[in-house]
Amino acid sequence: MTNLLGTSIIGQQRGAAGGDISHAHKAATGQTLEPAVHGASAGEVSQAAELAQAAFVDFSRRSGRERAAFLREIASQIEGLGEALTLRAMDETGLPEARIKMETGRTTGQLRLHATAIEDGSWCEARIDHADPSRQPIPKVDLRSMQRPLGPVVVFCASNFPLAFSVAGGDSCAAWAAGCPVIVKAHSSHPGTAELVGVAVQAAVKACGLPEGVFSLLFGGGRSVGQALVQHPAVKAVGFTGSRAGGLALMKLAAERPEPIPVYAEMSSINPTILLAGALAERGEALATGLHGSVTVGVGQMCTNPGLVIVDSTGPVEAFQSKLAELMAGTVPGTMLNGSICQAYQHGIGKLATHPQVEVLSQATPGAVGTTGAATLLKTTAQAFLNDAVLGEEIFGPATLLVMADGVGQIMQVVQHLEGQLTGTVHGSAAELAGSGELLAALERKVGRVICNGFPTGVEVCHSIVHGGPFPATSDGRSTSVGTLAINRFTRPVAYQNFPDAALPAELQEANPLGIARLVDGVRTGLGAG
Repeated sequence: MTNLLGTSIIGQQRGAAGGDISHAHKAATGQTLEPAVHGASAGEVSQAAELAQAAFVDFSRRSGRERAAFLREIASQIEGLGEALTLRAMDETGLPEARIKMETGRTTGQLRLHATAIEDGSWCEARIDHADPSRQPIPKVDLRSMQRPLGPVVVFCASNFPLAFSVAGGDSCAAWAAGCPVIVKAHSSHPGTAELVGVAVQAAVKACGLPEGVFSLLFGGGRSVGQALVQHPAVKAVGFTGSRAGGLALMKLAAERPEPIPVYAEMSSINPTILLAGALAERGEALATGLHGSVTVGVGQMCTNPGLVIVDSTGPVEAFQSKLAELMAGTVPGTMLNGSICQAYQHGIGKLATHPQVEVLSQATPGAVGTTGAATLLKTTAQAFLNDAVLGEEIFGPATLLVMADGVGQIMQVVQHLEGQLTGTVHGSAAELAGSGELLAALERKVGRVICNGFPTGVEVCHSIVHGGPFPATSDGRSTSVGTLAINRFTRPVAYQNFPDAALPAELQEANPLGIARLVDGVRTGLGAG
């Protein structure tokens, strides 16, 4: 087992045991966990950024195969942590063993998925248009282009995913795949988990013979460390998963730099779920069971939690509503990730419960410990929802709001009124779905992933997944933070005109020495060319 030191990881070195001191706490009891965590100094922030800048020159030129070997080595090193990682993550987050092990598998799986993607070369979108000196009236030049990495990337760990959206999670994985060094800002709720994974990544850097600045992990406050990282001139992009306030603050900070940089922030979503009359008639109680599971999984602390359910009240709603209220009332309260999240959840529930246009249909009995979240089911009308923006605010926890709409026309009004979301779901009969083209099109304009007769929790990590959405779900709705398309966030296209073959990147050389897929004179060649 790796002995935790509570100090930052700066390349192949460790930070000093000084600076601001904090502790992690056991989520279930509030008990202080050792060791003390030492925040990075201003000098250590600069050191990490300068190491990353120096490493970029080398790492950005490594082939996809070399970077793939690095990603696979990280996955193996994480797996080697075994029970030490599981137990520490359980203590720091309150998440159960099965969830932590599932998330560990997701983390190593996405590292290996990205490795496969960058090996086949499709990520770099290599394009070649050969010269034609005989073209009249102007000869055609030789042009070749591909995606190139941006530079060092800062990644902020997420509170609700201590592994899959943290040190070696999706943002870091995509940045490394693109050829960008990564500096991770650890989350204060799970520093021990971050350190364990950080040591694994550090070992992988060394084992693969990469420059030490390819990875650093810094502890410390968001103001002292996070802001300094975003403002450092060596940093060229930011990945963030967290609150809307946090994401907007980072976007503002990045935009005000002398050289503005992109911030890819996942911020908030209530993930509307639409229940059409035919679906309620066919399977009302089954919908209640499925929805209950989706709302309460992980104590509702999922970015795709269905916090808004738009119900066609012209259908048979009684069986569905009664079953869902029963299930929510009987839900065993679970430990939330930390005290701040629990307090915010209780505040949000309290604000809606006292709203004159909201009815509390059921609420589970609160747990004896103040860090538990009790499942809550609330109801309002579509007109009330349209009239008051407060009803559309995210409540991060095991709660959902039923919005009773008077037919498909009013459902359409609610959808058009929504902000950008990560997901949107429609449950309907086969006939309803076939005739819902206008509704589905409206929903598509609001979300990054449209789901038919399913539930939004559970994000499949694969090539085609889109985990993003229009603002304010994310800062840039053209991107995804999960899947291999995430690599594109940390690249930019570069064209090479009339270069001698030997001076070109290997991906664009005439003989295709890497054997990758390319678009040559408009024709797909290489892997998967058909």
